[in-house]
Amino acid sequence: MKGLITTIYVCSNCDAQTSKWSGRCLECNQWGTLKEDIKDTDQKRKASPQVKPGKTISFTDIESASVPRIKTGMSEFDQVLGGGVVPGSFILLGGEPGIGKSTLILQLAVAFSKNKKNVLYCSGEESGQQIKLRLDRLTQEKTSQEQYLRFLGETNAEKICSTITEEKPELAIVDSIQTIYSSEIPSECGSVTQVRACTVKLLEVAKKNHIPIIITGHVTKEGMVAGPKTLEHLVDTVLYLEGDNNNYFRLLKTVKNRFGSTNEVGIFEMTDGGLKEVLNPSVIFMAEREGSTPGTVTTAVLEGSRAFLIQVQALTSKTYFGYPQRRVVGFDQNRLQLLIAVLTKRLGLNLGDQDIHVNIVGGLKISEPAIDLAVCASIISAYKNKSVGNDTVLFGEVGLNGEIRQVNQSDKRVKEAEKLGFKTIYLPAGKKIESKINLYYLKNIKELEL
Repeated sequence: MKGLITTIYVCSNCDAQTSKWSGRCLECNQWGTLKEDIKDTDQKRKASPQVKPGKTISFTDIESASVPRIKTGMSEFDQVLGGGVVPGSFILLGGEPGIGKSTLILQLAVAFSKNKKNVLYCSGEESGQQIKLRLDRLTQEKTSQEQYLRFLGETNAEKICSTITEEKPELAIVDSIQTIYSSEIPSECGSVTQVRACTVKLLEVAKKNHIPIIITGHVTKEGMVAGPKTLEHLVDTVLYLEGDNNNYFRLLKTVKNRFGSTNEVGIFEMTDGGLKEVLNPSVIFMAEREGSTPGTVTTAVLEGSRAFLIQVQALTSKTYFGYPQRRVVGFDQNRLQLLIAVLTKRLGLNLGDQDIHVNIVGGLKISEPAIDLAVCASIISAYKNKSVGNDTVLFGEVGLNGEIRQVNQSDKRVKEAEKLGFKTIYLPAGKKIESKINLYYLKNIKELEL
C-alpha cells in the first residue's frame, strides 16, 4: 500500500495537530495559531544499527564528591538553594508579572558582584537605561562593583549563548525566557517550541562551561510557568516568588532542587529600595502584638524548615440574609467550612446564623493543617467576645471528631514562641517537650477553655 500525502494543521503555541483548520486551537485555546503542514504517511523507519552494550559501574567504585557552592551575598536566597549556587546549575525563577522577579535577580547580581565576581545580565524586556535606573534606585549610590556587572540587550538565543561562552561570567541571568527566540525555530517568541528550544540551548552552555544561569519566567493564571510544563524538568532548580501585589511580603519557595532540599523558604519585604531580607519573620508579623482583642489568636506555622509566629483574626456577626457568609483571606475556604461544622457539631455553637470572616495577618497564604486550632480558637473567641490573650500560642490539626492531631516539628514552634516571650502554649497531646513556659496538651477541642 502506497503512502499518502495529507494536509494537517499544527498549532504554533502548543504543537497540537488537527486534520481540520479552526480559528482557535482546541488544546490551548489560542486564536490564529494553526498553520498548514504536509505529512507523508509513507515514512518508513530505518532499522537501528547494532549497538554494543555500555559498561556498567558499581556504586562502590564511584567516589563521593561534595558539591561546591558559591555564596551569592543574599542569605535568604542561599538558604532556599541549599547553601549557595552550584557551578553549572540551571535555575528557573517563576512568578506573576509585577511580583518582583526582576528586582530580586538585579539585587542578586549586585550582591554577587560585591565579591568581585563577573555577572552577565541579559534582558529582552528592558533596555540598558531602564536597568540602570533600577540599579541606581536599589544601590542608592554608585559603587566600584558596577564594573563587574555586564549588560546584554538581546533576544536571540544563539547570540546570548555565544556571549556567555565568550565572556565566561561567574553568573549569567536571562530575563525572561518568554522574550528569547531561536533563529532555528520558525515560530513566535513565547511559544512552546521556542521556550523549549531556547531553554535547551542555555542548559547546554551552562553544563559545558560550568556557568550557573538563572532564567525568569512568567506564571499563568493557573499558577504554572508560561510555556511547556516540561520546562521545569529541564532545569536543575525551580523557584517561585509568591505574594500579593498589594502586600509588602514575598515568599521565595523551592519546587524542585537537584542540589538541595525543597523544604526551604526565603522571606522578603518589598520596600522603596527593593526586596529586603526578613531574617526574623516572627518579629515582623508580630510587630503589632500590643493589646489583645476578641478574635485575635497567635499561632506558630512552619514554612520549609523555619518556624515563625503569625496572627489569625476572626470576626462573627449576625447574618441578615438567608445564607450566612463565609469569607477568608490567606486560608482555604473549604477547610474553614469544615472547621465551622466541627465547632457546630462537637461544641454545640450556633454558628448557622453567623457571618464568619477569617484573615491571616500579613497577607500570607497558609496551607498547613497546624493552623486549624488557632482558626477554631479565633472563631470561638470572636463568637463569645472573649479575648484569648496576647501571651498565648495555639497550634494543632483538628479532626472531624474534634480530636487534636500531631503536627510536624512541634519543638521548633515551641522554641520560637519561647524566644519571643510567650507564656502559654496549647498544642496536641503526645510527645512531651521541655520548655520553661506553660504547655497545655490537648486531645480534643472540647478541652480548649475559652
